[in-house]
Amino acid sequence: MNWRGWGDPDKARELPEPVVKLLQDLFGIREIPAVELGEVRLTPPALPEGARERLAAVVGEAHVRDDHETRVRHTRGKSTPDLMRMRAGDGSAAPDVVVSPGSHEEVLDLLAACEAARLAVVPFGGGTSVVGGLTPERTGFAGVVALDLARLDRLLAVDTDSMIATLEPGLRAPEAERLLAEHGLTLGHFPQSFEYATLGGFAAARSSGQASAGYGRFDDMVAGLKVATPRGTLDLGRAPKSAAGPDLRQLVLGSEGAFGVITELRLRVRPRPVRQAYEGWRFDSFAQGSAALRALAQRGPLPTVLRLSDETETMIGLAKPDAIGQDAPGGCLAVLGFDSLQESEPRAEGARAVLAAHGGTPLGEEPGTAWAHGRFSAPYLRDSLLAAGATVETLETAGFWANLPRLYDAVRLALLGALGSPLVMCHISHVYETGASLYFTVVTNADLPGWEQAKREVNAAIVAAGGTISHHHGVGRDHRDAYAAEIGPLGVEILRGVKERLDPAGILNPGVLVP
Repeated sequence: MNWRGWGDPDKARELPEPVVKLLQDLFGIREIPAVELGEVRLTPPALPEGARERLAAVVGEAHVRDDHETRVRHTRGKSTPDLMRMRAGDGSAAPDVVVSPGSHEEVLDLLAACEAARLAVVPFGGGTSVVGGLTPERTGFAGVVALDLARLDRLLAVDTDSMIATLEPGLRAPEAERLLAEHGLTLGHFPQSFEYATLGGFAAARSSGQASAGYGRFDDMVAGLKVATPRGTLDLGRAPKSAAGPDLRQLVLGSEGAFGVITELRLRVRPRPVRQAYEGWRFDSFAQGSAALRALAQRGPLPTVLRLSDETETMIGLAKPDAIGQDAPGGCLAVLGFDSLQESEPRAEGARAVLAAHGGTPLGEEPGTAWAHGRFSAPYLRDSLLAAGATVETLETAGFWANLPRLYDAVRLALLGALGSPLVMCHISHVYETGASLYFTVVTNADLPGWEQAKREVNAAIVAAGGTISHHHGVGRDHRDAYAAEIGPLGVEILRGVKERLDPAGILNPGVLVP
C-alpha cells in the first residue's frame, strides 16, 4: 500500500488531458510536490520503561516494530486530509510502536499490558479509513500502539450446510475470496477498498460493497463474531435469528475498534456465480433514473449491482475511470450487473422492462463492462489530482426515498456555499425498499483548512436535512460531532456507558466514534 496515496504505487496514472484542461480552466491548479518516505517527520518512539519488553513477551520480539518505515505505514488512513498531511511529511499521528498479535489470547494479553502501561491501542487492518478512524487522541496516554492484525489471516472453517465460513479479521478481501473460491463460495463483498481492506475492517465500519443489491451489506453477512476487550471476551451469535434480548453483535458492528478488537468472524457465504454480466442505461435526469431504481428496489427484480450517476458525474465519466472525459452519453448513466448461477439470467429481462417503462434507454454492455473493469481505479485518479494541486474528496449519506431529493440538494448547496465553485458529482450505489445512499465526489482547489471547514458545514447540512452522517464510511473522528447530533444526548450517554463498561481505561481508539 502506498504510504502517501492509494494502493500499488506502480499503478499510479497520468491525468487524461481533458481532465488537466478542465482543472486548469476551473481552478488554475499547479503541481504540488510530495516528500519521500524517509523525509516524513516523526517524533521518537516514547513508551514507558519496560512497556516494549512486556509487549514483546506476549507476541515475540519479531512482532514488535518501531522502525521509521513501519511507523509511517501505520500513520493515518486514506482520507484526503490524511493524504495531504502525509504528502507534506507530517507524521505527527504516527504510533510509537506497531505490534502484531497471532491469536485471540495474545490480543487479550496485549490489551491488558497496554491498559497497565496507559497505552492507547489503535486496531489496524488495511489502513483504508477515510474518516480519521486511525488517528487517536493522545492526551492522557503514555504512548500509542498500532495493533496490526495481519497475522490473524486464516480461513478457520467452512460449514456448507449452514453456508457459514469462519475467518480471521486480518484477511484481506482478495485473499478471503481466493480461499472461499476453493470451496466454490464467495462473500460477494466488493467495496472500492476491496484490494486492500480486511474483513475485520469491513465489520468494524459497517462496510457496503458495490454488489450490495444482490449480496447485502457486510453487516448483513455477520452471523457471529468473537471480540477481545480489556474486560474479557465477547462471543456473539449462535443462531440465524434470536429473540433473546437485544442483538449485542450490533454493538460491535460499526464500533471502529472503540469497544473491542474483532478476532474472529462467522460470515454468511454464497455459491460463486458462474456468470457475471453488466450493462448501461441512460436516463434524461437524475430524478427520472432515481424513480427507476426505486421501482426495482421495491418491486424487483433486483440486479446484483445497481448504480446511477447524476448529470455531472455522467458528463465527466467518473463511472468509467479508465476512460474519464471520453464518450460520455449525456443525461444520467445507470449501471446494472447480474451474478448468476447459470448461463442465462432470468432477472435481466424483467429489470430491463422496468427501466424502459421509466424512460430508460439501453446502451448495451460496454458502459457496464467499462465500469466493472475500472471500478477499483478511482482512488488512483484521486492521487493524480492531489499531485496536480486539486483537492478531491468523497462523502456519503443515505435517506428515505421521499427525502432523497432534499438531501441531494442540501449537500450540493452546502458544498457550493463553502467552496465557491467546486465540481460536485454524485451517484446512488446502494438501494433498499425504503431508501438509498448518495455518494458525492468533490473536486476543488481548497487548502486543507478550507476543506475541513467545508466538511463541517456539509456534515451539519446532512443532519439538518434528515440524512445519516454515514452510510458505509463510518464515523471516525471526522463525523463524531455530527453523529452526536444524529443520535441525540441520550444516545451519546448509551455509547459512553458501553465504552466505560468494556474499556474502563479508555485505551481503545480514543477520540474515535464516541462523542
